[in-house]
Amino acid sequence: MERGIFTLNASLLAGASVVGYKEYEGPLGDRFDFYNDRKNDGDYFGQKSYEAAESEMQRMALGAVLDKTTLTQEQLDVMFAGDLQNQCTGAAYGLLSYPVPYFGLYGACSTMAEGLLLGAMTVSGGFARHCATVASSHNCSAERQYRTPLNYGGQRTPTAQWTVTGAAAFVVSEPRADRVRIVRGAVGITRDLGINDTNNMGAAMAPAAADTLCRFFRATDTQPSDYDVIVTGDLGTEGGAILCDLMRLERYELAPVYDDCGMRIYNNEAQDTHAGGSGCGCSAVVLAAHFLPLLQSGSIRRMLILGTGAMMSPDRIKQGENIPGIAHLLELVAPDAVPPENIR
Repeated sequence: MERGIFTLNASLLAGASVVGYKEYEGPLGDRFDFYNDRKNDGDYFGQKSYEAAESEMQRMALGAVLDKTTLTQEQLDVMFAGDLQNQCTGAAYGLLSYPVPYFGLYGACSTMAEGLLLGAMTVSGGFARHCATVASSHNCSAERQYRTPLNYGGQRTPTAQWTVTGAAAFVVSEPRADRVRIVRGAVGITRDLGINDTNNMGAAMAPAAADTLCRFFRATDTQPSDYDVIVTGDLGTEGGAILCDLMRLERYELAPVYDDCGMRIYNNEAQDTHAGGSGCGCSAVVLAAHFLPLLQSGSIRRMLILGTGAMMSPDRIKQGENIPGIAHLLELVAPDAVPPENIR
């Protein structure tokens, strides 16, 4: 059996999303649960710093998803949460008011998928009934940590992506016939193809996404055409094109069913976001606001989502290191879809 690929038995009870004003102005704006309605305040969410604003978004998202499920915080057995800030302080500070057993995660932009995968494994293994997963990013805090502060006014290259200001929370629970199910998963392997350009995250992450997909297709004896949609977290236009080319070399035609959260969240031309969206919050809010409702309604019957992450550090980049990529995968099915066969 292929290592790191599992049959799972869990449900996604609900998801909730919180975004900034730029995200609200994008194509999915009316689908998010909450947004910052003050266009020119820098998306502070009533806080004194961008970092505190990100923590506030996490707190809001978790509260919203609990409201949707009617669960209390006391019914959560464990919580998986992370963000892009150093030492994951966005999650650690934002979720202080929830006395729930806590795992802090760092998977770069793959954090949402990592949390959902760990939650589904925890539930499937009988270690918990209800798990919460939370992930977030903030454009302003991420830019000054990884590149340059926005008020520096640096030029952005055509391959650059716009870090999403957003947070989403999900509740993973024991399987229910009336909810979207998580039925299989694949843990990514870090891959390095020599990319060291911090303004081309898509190229750094695409090889890892291709590796995870190929491993999953071999282990499950499936093809891209077996799924209604295969979605990556934030490869954007540059990385998405590279992924389709890499999969074609492996004799998998991905393009007819391929989508990317980073391509969906903005109107790249009108909003000047270049190659699309990125960040932990990108795949998290697009899954919660767009794809999960489509699955729940049966408009999508079966999908794969890959959280893609560039595991970079500003210090290591200054030391001449490359940017390793990672991609974690989940297979999600509509409530009445036939469960897939087990992994070979």
